Amino acid sequence: MEHIVIIGGGFAGINVAKRLDKRKYHVTIIDKNNFHSFPPLFYQIASSGIEPGSISFPFRREMRKLRNTDYRFGKVKSIDTDSQTITTEFEQIRYDKLIVATGTTNNFFNNPDLRTKVHTLKSTAEAIRLRNEILDRLERACITTDVERRRQLLSFVVVGGGPTGVEIAGALGEMKRYILKKEYPEIDKSEVRVILIEGTDRFLRTMSERASADAAKYLDHLMIETRLNCLMESYEDNTLHLSTGEDIYCETLIWTAGVTGNVINGLPTDAIARGNRLVVGPDFVVKGTSNVYAIGDIAMLCDDSHPNGYPQVAQVAIQQAKYLTSILNGKSNGLPFRYVDKGSMATIGRNRAVCDLNFAYLYGRPAWLTWMFIHLISILGMRNKANVLMNWIWAYIFYTNSLRLLIRPTKYPIRKHWTDE
Repeated sequence: MEHIVIIGGGFAGINVAKRLDKRKYHVTIIDKNNFHSFPPLFYQIASSGIEPGSISFPFRREMRKLRNTDYRFGKVKSIDTDSQTITTEFEQIRYDKLIVATGTTNNFFNNPDLRTKVHTLKSTAEAIRLRNEILDRLERACITTDVERRRQLLSFVVVGGGPTGVEIAGALGEMKRYILKKEYPEIDKSEVRVILIEGTDRFLRTMSERASADAAKYLDHLMIETRLNCLMESYEDNTLHLSTGEDIYCETLIWTAGVTGNVINGLPTDAIARGNRLVVGPDFVVKGTSNVYAIGDIAMLCDDSHPNGYPQVAQVAIQQAKYLTSILNGKSNGLPFRYVDKGSMATIGRNRAVCDLNFAYLYGRPAWLTWMFIHLISILGMRNKANVLMNWIWAYIFYTNSLRLLIRPTKYPIRKHWTDE
């Protein structure tokens, strides 16, 4: 029985593990986290809309349902394609076939110093960190008598006007408009400043122009300041310097401006393309290898319909996982991979959303309900679905919830492997 190792338990990795023929293969998933998470809702963790456990599903619970499948904890350090071994921080694992589904991480566009200065939203841990930062600033602002210091504490800037940027800005705008007067009466909403910065001429550039226009209108309703055609030149001493010449004082900068692939040492250097994506052939074999595959956000598959590679979204990852497992299971129909675009959507607070669907364009409450339904059914586990739905209903009716908890890890004893590398 061949041993297939999957690096990464995101949308691509978990779907391959579920669909592989366990009579032919023993499957191992390696991931630095011991759970599968749901990235589209990270911003709701950051804004205290849902609890982290509601969109996280332990790999070991899923493995109990799958024959000949196991999970190994650890971060992969390198791959040796000659000896067909993977080295993690804890062990070495041999494979017959390898599937790389490592996804993406934050792209700081040759500004590595930003990594230690800004907040990001590419993992559950990062979402919790941002939630703590937001709550910490609200609590400190409540007890600050200095008016200018209070305004400094309550300044939030989001860089990047894609779906994640628009959604976290919308969540902060909802907090400003609806939550403060109920839970933080010491703070006047005029003291809170939320700014969304985008380098192009419209928000949600991957969606239709109508969606961008409606999103801009919803952001305005939530009292969010916006900047278009505006690039960040530098961020020093808590001051954001913009290409327009404007300087903005900001102690909480949220970075959602771009992503880059999580490439692992040991793969052929000529297989690494723009954005640190791995060049693959029609069968998803990584260039320069024979038994190493790549799918999802990390894969760069170019064809006539997508000369610059497929979009780095969940639906592409899931569909590529299905296609690759049909090949590995010997059930391929021989046709090349074709992505079926089921549409795009983004939400900007309650009753405010935009949906570009194949059959229609939705906005407002219908789009918001559609967004809720699609995301709800996509979360793993009935318990998780029920928790998220309950939190949404409660927050919708009462404009509040019990999740605004400032829980920070204690400092000692120091564990280096718990920190970002």
